[in-house]
Amino acid sequence: MPLLDKKKILCGVTGSIAAYKVCDWVRSLKRDGADVTVVMTEAGSRFVSPLTFAALTGNKVYGGMFDPEDAETIPHISLARSHDLILIAPATAQTIARLAHGLADDLLSAVVLAGEAKVVVCPAMNSKMYLHAATQENLAKLRKYGYLVIDPEHGSMACGEEGPGRLPEWDQVRNSVLGALSSGELAGKTVLVTAGPTEEPLDPVRFIGNRSSGKMGYALAARAVQLGANVILVSGPSVLTPPHGVAYVKVRTASEMYSEVMARFDVADIIVKAAAVSDFRPVEVARQKVKKTEAGLTISLMQNRDILHKLGEIKDDRPKPPLLIGFAAESENILENGRQKLQKKNLDYIVINDISADDSGFAVDSNRVTILDRHGRQTDLPLLLKEETALRIWQEVLGSESVPSGKIGQDEGADNEQ
Repeated sequence: MPLLDKKKILCGVTGSIAAYKVCDWVRSLKRDGADVTVVMTEAGSRFVSPLTFAALTGNKVYGGMFDPEDAETIPHISLARSHDLILIAPATAQTIARLAHGLADDLLSAVVLAGEAKVVVCPAMNSKMYLHAATQENLAKLRKYGYLVIDPEHGSMACGEEGPGRLPEWDQVRNSVLGALSSGELAGKTVLVTAGPTEEPLDPVRFIGNRSSGKMGYALAARAVQLGANVILVSGPSVLTPPHGVAYVKVRTASEMYSEVMARFDVADIIVKAAAVSDFRPVEVARQKVKKTEAGLTISLMQNRDILHKLGEIKDDRPKPPLLIGFAAESENILENGRQKLQKKNLDYIVINDISADDSGFAVDSNRVTILDRHGRQTDLPLLLKEETALRIWQEVLGSESVPSGKIGQDEGADNEQ
């Protein structure tokens, strides 16, 4: 099921050069299953033709307050009542001022004033306009009204100036839209997610690792943020950008991941161990690059500490034990091995994926998993994109298990890299 299935989103496009970027945003919302309707200000229609948005959405594009077509529906009322969320992007200084002062002198501002839908505002303008005290005061008012204002990016403007004011990146906005439309089941919870591979160095150049990309763990972390959680993401080496809103802790080795996870164990209400941690590491690490020889090379290995096993061993010592979710990458006897791991490591859930399939598991965008819980329930998910798999995993957990109620912990040691 698409992430925004049956959701109705009204997109307000105003007069900024950044309006062209919203064309791709609308396409993304449609791919996620949303029904999108666009309302354009007069200035917005000078940058992108309404015909473009009509073609992209499959819906009529609204503009003038007094358009005689469909006048009997009273558009500023009917549009306000029929949408789950209003996304204003780009939001110019003029539109922000209108909204802040409760004006209704164009269709978009009238719809916002008449509606009860959640409102997401994405400012885009010249840096000096954005930093002006009047604009900052207006943005503060919007936040006070309960609108979600997404801070603009810092960078080069169309006018040649440098500074804050660029339209936010879509990934961040999309996460905010998904979060605004979620029911917030994880609000007030701290979720600790591990993701990616670990690397065990042989010398300054080489290491032992695996093909994990981190995509599944990052997707689980992103969805937890959207559900309202305070998320700590402990990640091994990955080319992925950490989801917006997580406390990001970067590690390399299994030993480093062990230390960072244990340091945060006491504040976590839910722990998701999605990382592919190396089971072994070299007994000795060469200080200099090992040279190639005809005689070959023998490497002695030793076991790394099992993070998941340790968590299962100590979790019941807490007054309110965290919910512990493990992952198992299996290539044979998948269910049998998964059940053994669930019991042996004292897990509440285990998510098993078959890494022998080409379209599931490591280094691909999709996954086909089976979820087992400690009560013997089994849920088989079809092949889905990992983002959709993450949603289904959280739905399964939240639908069948009461989430521990713990305090929100302060991630004092996290290396926040946004």
